[in-house]
Amino acid sequence: MIIIANRVDLNCDMGESFGAYKIGLDEEAIKHISSANIACGFHAGDPRVMARTIDLALAHGVAPGAHPGFPDLLGFGRRKLEATPEEIKNYVIYQVGALQAFARTRGTVLQHVKPHGALYNTAAGDIKIARALAEAVYSLDKNLVFLVLAGSELERAAREVGLRYAREVFADRNYNNDGTLVCRSEPGSVITDSAAAAARMVEIITTGRIKAIDGTSFPVRADSICVHGDTPGAINHIINLRRTLSEAGIAVVPMAELVG
Repeated sequence: MIIIANRVDLNCDMGESFGAYKIGLDEEAIKHISSANIACGFHAGDPRVMARTIDLALAHGVAPGAHPGFPDLLGFGRRKLEATPEEIKNYVIYQVGALQAFARTRGTVLQHVKPHGALYNTAAGDIKIARALAEAVYSLDKNLVFLVLAGSELERAAREVGLRYAREVFADRNYNNDGTLVCRSEPGSVITDSAAAAARMVEIITTGRIKAIDGTSFPVRADSICVHGDTPGAINHIINLRRTLSEAGIAVVPMAELVG
């Protein structure tokens, strides 16, 4: 077998608590990842949570990044909102800029930006929205890594704008044969078998191919694996993935070390 890669980043959404409401197992998940996507207050998070999550990432040597979404606290950013590319560009500048300020006060900088939820899914198939996001990130700091769905319009926009980008795949999600994620409302969209999910990631990283839900396969380049810390058994899934990657000789490193 030809080995395509032997290093990968593990990213996880974090800082999604809000006010008195706690979401996710950030304190446990942070021990096993290399990059943290931190909510910026629009879909989740608040100033106190943002500051605390930056501190948590720094304490564990995890690279912090911004996770901007639609202004949709009630829907957790999972509802598509009607907004122009210019409006969306300003949403991203506002959110990432706020998290950059928290990072700066702690003597550090953000590593990356990853859109959240419906904003991510919309931009993955819409080059105008994808380009608005990429331009917003570039205007804030051209050295930021743009974390994108592999093979999507987000990847195309990053190349066109001149951003560094990392391509991600999802450990616990199934794919359609066009490279998009199977909608969460569809049967089989989420992979619950920890061993199967981990083995699937090793295959993707080492062979450069991914199997779709219909049994076909297509090529993909994976720089980063997204794991989730707010689903049942999430921490055990992450631990098992780390162990499986290690046994396959695949090192886990922050995404900035993988992209030019």
